[in-house]
Amino acid sequence: MVLGITPREAARRLREDPGATLLLDVREVEEREVAVIEPSLHIPMGEILERISEIPRDREVVVYCHVGGRSELIASYLEAEGYERVRNLTGGIDAWSVEVDGGVPRYS
Repeated sequence: MVLGITPREAARRLREDPGATLLLDVREVEEREVAVIEPSLHIPMGEILERISEIPRDREVVVYCHVGGRSELIASYLEAEGYERVRNLTGGIDAWSVEVDGGVPRYS
């Protein structure tokens, strides 16, 4: 079962040890053009199977999308593929904008 992580906790981990956690953005290109959390690796959900080798296994991976549904599916898939430290960003980039960085635009 995929564990969630709050935006505040993810931000704290990124701030305290930036190299230990990777943000994985699984949204579509058009969504990323509107809002993005940096630094993050962008692999749209539909490309995960062919690009899984780009996702490091030696770091915690926090997967995010708009509100958390797609990222939860991808996080579950990564766990099934043997990734041991995977988290789903609770509330997605929308919650990040509200709780961590109001400069990240919200969209519907």
